[in-house]
Amino acid sequence: MLKLVAFTVCIFLGAIANSQSLFSEIDIEPKQDSIKKKNLLMSLGNGYFPSKYFNVDLRYLIKYNQYEGVRTGLGGITNDHFSKQFRLNSYVVYGFRDHRFKYSIGGGIRLSEKGNTWLNLSYTDDLQESGSTSFLTDGRFFQFFEPRLLNISLFHKHITKTLSIEHQFHPKLISETEFAVSNVSPTYTYGYQLNNDIINDFQLSTLKLALQWSPFNTIVESPEGRLTMIPGYPHFTLQYTKNFNHLFKSNLSFSKVDFKTVFKIGDEKAAFSEITLVSGIARGDIPLTHLYHAYPNNINKATILQRFSVAGLTSFETMYFNEFFSDRFATFQLKHYLKPFPISTRYRPQMVLITRYAIGDVKHPEKHENISFGALNKGYTESGFEINKLLFGFGLSLTYRYGAYHLPDFDDNIAFKFTFNVTL
Repeated sequence: MLKLVAFTVCIFLGAIANSQSLFSEIDIEPKQDSIKKKNLLMSLGNGYFPSKYFNVDLRYLIKYNQYEGVRTGLGGITNDHFSKQFRLNSYVVYGFRDHRFKYSIGGGIRLSEKGNTWLNLSYTDDLQESGSTSFLTDGRFFQFFEPRLLNISLFHKHITKTLSIEHQFHPKLISETEFAVSNVSPTYTYGYQLNNDIINDFQLSTLKLALQWSPFNTIVESPEGRLTMIPGYPHFTLQYTKNFNHLFKSNLSFSKVDFKTVFKIGDEKAAFSEITLVSGIARGDIPLTHLYHAYPNNINKATILQRFSVAGLTSFETMYFNEFFSDRFATFQLKHYLKPFPISTRYRPQMVLITRYAIGDVKHPEKHENISFGALNKGYTESGFEINKLLFGFGLSLTYRYGAYHLPDFDDNIAFKFTFNVTL
C-alpha cells in the first residue's frame, strides 16, 4: 500500500529584531521592507513560497496533461533557517484521470561548505515524458504556466532510487554525479525487441556525470553584503550517461552523451539575440522512453484554430507530438529580441524573430513495436515571430514549417498560438 508523505506548512510571521544602526528607524524600515519584498519576488520567481523553515514548491500545486488530467498536490524543501547542514525535500500529487498518487521523498547532507558539496538520497514514484532529456546541473527551472504539458500524451511510470553528489570545483564550474536504480513502465502499448524477445518493462541501473562551465559569469556583492552570481554567456553543459546491464537486475545496456550551450549577444534592455544549441548521441539498446525528441509542441488536429494553444520557450511549435524520435540529434535555435515598443511606461510589447533547426536519425526503428515515428535525417526547419506582453503577459506567435519536412497541405505547416511571459 502506498504510504503518503504528509506536510504541515507553517507560515511564520514575526517582528523584526531590534538592532543598533547609524541610521534612524524611519530610514531603516523602508529599506528592510524593500529587501524583504525583493527576496520574496526572487523566491516566487524561482517557484517557491517561503516560510520560516520550509519553502512551498509552487510546481506541484496544479498542472494538466493528457494522461493524468488535472494533477494537483503539495511539495517543498527545508531552507537555511531549518538547517544549513542538511535538508529535506518531498512532494505528493494526485492525477484525477489516472486516479493515482505520485510522490517523492528525499534529503541531503552538506559534506563541505567550501565546495558546496552535498550528498543526496531520494525515492520517487512518478511519471516522466518519454523522449525528454534533462541535465543534472541545469538546476531548477520554473514557469508559472508550462504550455507543453497540456498536450503531452506519452509518459512512462518510474520508481527510482537515487544517490547523488553535487560539488562546486569553482564558482564557474559545477558538477553532479548520480547513480539511480529504476523500474520503468510505459503507460502506452509498447515493446522493445531485445535478443529475439520483446520486453515491455525496463530495469535500469544508471550512472550520470554532468559538468556545467560558465566562464563568463561574474560575482558581485549586493548592498546587503550577499554574493550574487551574474550570468555571463556563453555557458556550456556536458553530461554522460551509462546504463549497466545485469547490475541490480538491469536488463539493458546503453550510453548517452549530451551537450548544451547558450549564447546571448547584445543588451537585454534593448535588442539582443539568444542562440541555443542542444545535441545528444546514444548507443546500445535504448527503448523509446530514453530516446530523444526535439521538444515538439503541436497537436495533430485538422485546422489551425483547432491546434491553437500556448507556445513554449524552446519547443518546435509546428512539429507534432510523437512525430520524430532519434538516437542522435542536434537542435539549433535563434531568437532575436527587438527593442520593446515604448507605448507607455508599463505597456511595452516586444517582437521576437525566431528560427529553429533540428537534425537527427535512429538506427533501428524496427526494434520499437506498436508505435510509428519518423527520423530527422533530412533536417527540420521552422521560422516565425512572437509579439509578447500584449495583455497581462499574453501575446501571440506565428510559426511556419518549411524545407524537407514541409507538409502537402499549406495549413498543416502553420502554428498560431498564444505566448505567455511574466517577469517578477
